[in-house]
Amino acid sequence: MSVSRLTGSRIRERRLARGARQADLARAVGISPSYLNLIEHNRRRIGGKLIVDIARELGVEPTQLTEGAEDALTVELRDAAARSVDVGAEIDRAEDFAGRFPGWAKLVAQQGRRIEALERLVETLSDRLAHDPHLAASLHEVLSAVTAVRSAASILTETRDIDPDWQARFLRTIGEESRRLSDSAEGLVAWLDTGGELAEAPLSPVDELGGLVARAGYHFPALEGPGVAERQIDALLEGPDAPHAAGAAELARAMLSRYREDARAMPAAAFAASHAAAKGDPARLAAAFGVPLDAVLRRIASLGGEAAGLVVCDGAGTLTLRKPVEGFALPRFGAGCPLWPLYQALSRPAQPVSAVVEMPGRMPRRFLCRAVSLPLAGWGFDAPPVHAATMLIEPVEEGTPGPVIAAGSTCRVCPREGCAARREISIFGARDSSAALV
Repeated sequence: MSVSRLTGSRIRERRLARGARQADLARAVGISPSYLNLIEHNRRRIGGKLIVDIARELGVEPTQLTEGAEDALTVELRDAAARSVDVGAEIDRAEDFAGRFPGWAKLVAQQGRRIEALERLVETLSDRLAHDPHLAASLHEVLSAVTAVRSAASILTETRDIDPDWQARFLRTIGEESRRLSDSAEGLVAWLDTGGELAEAPLSPVDELGGLVARAGYHFPALEGPGVAERQIDALLEGPDAPHAAGAAELARAMLSRYREDARAMPAAAFAASHAAAKGDPARLAAAFGVPLDAVLRRIASLGGEAAGLVVCDGAGTLTLRKPVEGFALPRFGAGCPLWPLYQALSRPAQPVSAVVEMPGRMPRRFLCRAVSLPLAGWGFDAPPVHAATMLIEPVEEGTPGPVIAAGSTCRVCPREGCAARREISIFGARDSSAALV
């Protein structure tokens, strides 16, 4: 593991040991709290003057933040212990353990990483297996063939004096359905053997659009600037990463057109200056540019890099656009956790909703979520109101003022017990998860 990937963990450890707030340290060294958050979670490289400034503020030598492999192993051991607090590992002796038994320490660290990766895989595959139409169709095909074989066999074994012609028909049916059953089973096994591809292949136009947004980070430089025309959108839709499923291209075009309008109304340079002056307040930015609040949330997400996530849902609660952010799992299908401010905003149209959301995990993470629900344009007086809710997701440190909501991704992969909003039992086997089911 490279030193650059571990420096952030050391910075966070030293800062917490001194009792310093993330925002205060970021201000002292001249960077934003969100950028420092990325550094501390090893999502950004650091060096040069910045590492010197941070070391000075933390009262340590720069080399103490950029030490070698043994210290790196210690950090990994402490991370593994933090993800399993119920075990009672002696965190203060991690450095001694790494020094005396480096082989065993590496094994523990490797297993910790493996467990974390498997948890993410279980979450992804569970979400997919619950919604994949190919799986449902394959299982239906298998059950249909089994039923046909069973019916024909039952007639042959329970009926006496069957006409030879009908007997031949039933035998032919058993043979044909047996072959269909074999083919269906082989296809299902081949599908399940796709491994990682199982979790990545898109299942619907909305899912394919989500893949495009995730790969681009919801940032399209070709659409920034005043002279962007339809041909730039056409070029993006003809690229190698463009969606190709039926309906996905239309969704992508609508999303890119909206992105272009947001960029025109809020040019990147002017928006960055106003964002700093408004201290990141979306309401003040909306007033300054004369745009709806949801447009500002989208613009912050598009220019915020990996530190800003975005999710949009329709009036039924189904997610229609996803820009993921590390630590805040977004389901690929259907709706998310009903406790998110995204869904609270749906019940309070045009009224902004803000809350700090704590996502579960071995190391719970907190995020500032700001959402608003606004009606879609182009509807007449006699048409039913159609709303879409938009939520901006930004990581924050513990101690950020405001209400904290203990939420999750979806009920199926959420381990929280005693949740009144639970609609299905968790695959992690929460003991009282059935209490809230209706």
